[in-house]
Amino acid sequence: MKYYLAIDIGASSGRHIVAYLENGKMVTEEIYRFQNGPVSQIAYDGKEHLVWEAERLYTEILNGLKKAGELGKAPYAIGIDTWGVDYALLDENDKAIGGVYCYRDSRTDETIDKVHEILPFEKLYAKTGIQFSTFNSVYQFYHDKMTGRMANAKSMLMLPDYFNFRLTGVKKQEYTNATTTGMVNAITHEWDEEIIEKLGYNKEIFGELTQPGSVVGELTDEVASFVGYKALVMLPATHDTASAVLAAPLSGQTPYISSGTWSLLGVEQNAAHTDKAAMEVGYSNEGSVNKTFRFQINIMGLWMIQQVRHELEDKYSFAQLAQMAKENPVDIEINVNDQTFFAPKSMIGAINEAAGRELSVGEMAYVIYKNLARCYDSSLKALEDVTGEKYDTLNIIGGGSQNKLLNALTKEHTGKKVIAGPAEGTAIGNLMMQMVGLGDVENVAAGREIIKNSFDIYEV
Repeated sequence: MKYYLAIDIGASSGRHIVAYLENGKMVTEEIYRFQNGPVSQIAYDGKEHLVWEAERLYTEILNGLKKAGELGKAPYAIGIDTWGVDYALLDENDKAIGGVYCYRDSRTDETIDKVHEILPFEKLYAKTGIQFSTFNSVYQFYHDKMTGRMANAKSMLMLPDYFNFRLTGVKKQEYTNATTTGMVNAITHEWDEEIIEKLGYNKEIFGELTQPGSVVGELTDEVASFVGYKALVMLPATHDTASAVLAAPLSGQTPYISSGTWSLLGVEQNAAHTDKAAMEVGYSNEGSVNKTFRFQINIMGLWMIQQVRHELEDKYSFAQLAQMAKENPVDIEINVNDQTFFAPKSMIGAINEAAGRELSVGEMAYVIYKNLARCYDSSLKALEDVTGEKYDTLNIIGGGSQNKLLNALTKEHTGKKVIAGPAEGTAIGNLMMQMVGLGDVENVAAGREIIKNSFDIYEV
């Protein structure tokens, strides 16, 4: 049996999923899972920051790979995906300088205006098509420049690229994740030299970009000795949303929501929209396979309910919270995309304040779901305005596609036919791109047909 393995690392957890093809279907199995989350610690500049436990994550990657071998399912190929924008800067000895900052850290508060003084956001958007977010790497890099961290760097690797390097000793910068930096030109599909030069960034750390489906290299002897086998490391679409959208059962240019910690609503496009209308509605043009784009918008997503659950000491399952919400409907409008909810000290407190009163747990869950659905509706209308298209179907993929209440509210508010699934969209898209890259699946379209025939996908 020829096994493939996807290592899908999200902001709250990671998982190893093995897969193989059998009778025209993809068969998957989760074999390892681990927790993730940012921690607060003293960082490179001597101040307290939110950072990722990159070394622990790498250890978990190795542990999951070893588990695959112990189960008799050693993979032929391995692919890693994570969220975007975060990266490692490596010194002359290929050691990560000061660890890996978390995008929810506030270090860009002092850099955004400085960047915009040199390159106004309107110009950045016209060049890259990437929407403004406080955490975009282009603003993070300026903090590295101010603190001297970048001056000591010999290379930069986005987080999945960094883990690939640790596994193989090969440095490759993958295209879809690179576009999340806000520094890849939407026409050339390469690093924008003017942005790098005008902001005074170290040119040598921005290397050639490589498309999904490419081989990175083979596990080093040291890694192979630990995990018990040799395997190829592949580039899937290493940005998790790019992988998730590849798994969506899309027909033509059908809008999607990749529903997880973030909700990403958008549509696949052959060329970027970098005009003023696209900029004003907050849409982004993030890279996809074959130099196409996901024209999409970031919505706060299930981060809010995840944080509420965490503050309640994980007393309730997500299914229980959805049931409690269903039993406690309240018509209270809040803006789920307000910066207040990005990284509050208390999510419960922030929601109560926005609602104007103290909510029960069920009411709070309903307020989150109801207002997410409202936001999906307004974002979809903006998408239709910019593209000039009218869409009748919306595909929801990822873990959030299992939330039947949210799906129903989304259908109610948007008036669209809603197709839900697959739930493990990111890992499935990761696996599919590996199979395409190695020739076991002809192309993305053929891969999507296999996915449709393999997983639970249903109309709401």
